[in-house]
Amino acid sequence: MGFFADVAELFSTYNIFSAFGVTILFTLTAGVGSLVIGTVVAILRVSPVAALRAFGTMYVTLIRNTPLTLIIFFCVAGLYLSLNWNIFPESSPIAWHNFIWGAVGLSIYHAAFVAEAIRSGVNTVPLGQAEAARAIGLNFAGTISQVVLPQAIRGAIAPLGNTLIALTKNTTVMATVTAAEAATVMRNMIEFNPELLFLTFTIMATGFIVLTLPTGILFTRLSERLAVQR
Repeated sequence: MGFFADVAELFSTYNIFSAFGVTILFTLTAGVGSLVIGTVVAILRVSPVAALRAFGTMYVTLIRNTPLTLIIFFCVAGLYLSLNWNIFPESSPIAWHNFIWGAVGLSIYHAAFVAEAIRSGVNTVPLGQAEAARAIGLNFAGTISQVVLPQAIRGAIAPLGNTLIALTKNTTVMATVTAAEAATVMRNMIEFNPELLFLTFTIMATGFIVLTLPTGILFTRLSERLAVQR
């Protein structure tokens, strides 16, 4: 068979576009989740309350040094299958439960990196601005939300973009819970069409390049346009 015939066979046999659609959905869902959790953890890391700072530090240290596969397995096999914690109604398809708990695991893991990216942005905000905010009567919450955090996020756009790219690639870990994303389809392609191994790898690698390269370009340009002028 020719090259184009082999490509056509793979695309007709396996739902590759749908698999990458699931990958994108994982990325978007976990991206929002990790941004929310990571922002909270970053605020805890710079809190004036020692106990909150300790909790934020413990979260980042623990999660960053725990393998992502272990976290995903804990969420799906532990919280969902063993403890029967259901986010969707129990009668929902198992694929829905696998998806949402997989997204939770991805969010928890990447939130640690989001928190450190935002904290690095906080460190770029001059201390005098926070002191000025406190001088005009703003409490810690007001200072963080109205003065520090908006500038910190602008300064952290580049590392946040890198985290999103890493999140996109790390969705392949979901193959461990048989979620119908790109890595799962690739595994099936290799198993049932081993003679097309290199073509399979090329197709899937190209798909991830198409997903991640524009993200990197977009966040680089955003970081340049939104950089805080000193």
